[in-house]
Amino acid sequence: MNPPAISVHSLVKRYEDLTAVDGIQFSVPQGICLGLLGPNGAGKTTTIEILEGLLDRDAGTVEILGKNWSSHGDWLRERIGVQLQDTRFPEKLTVTEILRLFRSLYKKGRDPEEVLGVVGLEEKRDTRTIKLSGGQQQRLALGCALINQPDILFLDEPTTGLDPQARRRVWDVVEQFKAGGGTVLLTTHYMDEAERLSDQLVIMDHGKIIAEGTPEEIIGSLNAENIIAFALEDGGAPSLELETIPGVLTVRSGDVIELVVSKTNQALPTLLDRIRKQELEVADLRLHRPTLEDVFVSLTGRNLRES
Repeated sequence: MNPPAISVHSLVKRYEDLTAVDGIQFSVPQGICLGLLGPNGAGKTTTIEILEGLLDRDAGTVEILGKNWSSHGDWLRERIGVQLQDTRFPEKLTVTEILRLFRSLYKKGRDPEEVLGVVGLEEKRDTRTIKLSGGQQQRLALGCALINQPDILFLDEPTTGLDPQARRRVWDVVEQFKAGGGTVLLTTHYMDEAERLSDQLVIMDHGKIIAEGTPEEIIGSLNAENIIAFALEDGGAPSLELETIPGVLTVRSGDVIELVVSKTNQALPTLLDRIRKQELEVADLRLHRPTLEDVFVSLTGRNLRES
């Protein structure tokens, strides 16, 4: 059997009196995306830099594709791609020249022209990097991380500064990379991004892992309510018999009626069908289900983007 893409056991990193990473352990199978989340100071950046071979650990073990950095550093550098939060490029080199430079560092890799297409910078191929926007520089950094056809991609907040269209292009790149058998370790401050891309999540705080599992498992652990809230044009809810709708747990009456439901996709079609049959008009309809943001705030007491 293939070894895990990433294996971490009892990892510790200290800075004088501060324990930045405090005995964490997790494993990442090949071919999935792991989202590593946490507020500022949680220890996630230190963890990633150890996994990337940029920092030494104080205790514990780290293996990448079954190898360790002390014995197989050169081999591992050929097999990983890294996009840092902030990348500084030589200002007078063009986009194509940067990609050719990075390609020259590896024994094998992709054609820079192909990578330009993947990250959507074809029209900027001859533009000097100093003329690129922040989002375009982010996409160039992603291209550099992909140039050697890595087995594992480390992405540290890859869509910061990107517009919605460019963010979705990055999401497509990550999903294509996974579909080709690649493994991704992702940090992000966007909860929708974490939920969309991650097969597994690890949430850290104060150097420890405080939650892990699939996004669905972690959201489900909050035991929060799924709510359908609606109001009718004429007010009230005559003869809808809301308590008998499949999946409805509680009915809260008022100007806006709230249904606490076990499964939104089970209760909502029945509700709308009853409203249609009675020829009633909906004035307002809102759905709320527990989100990853809800879980994060519950666990850490902080909003991720405000932390």
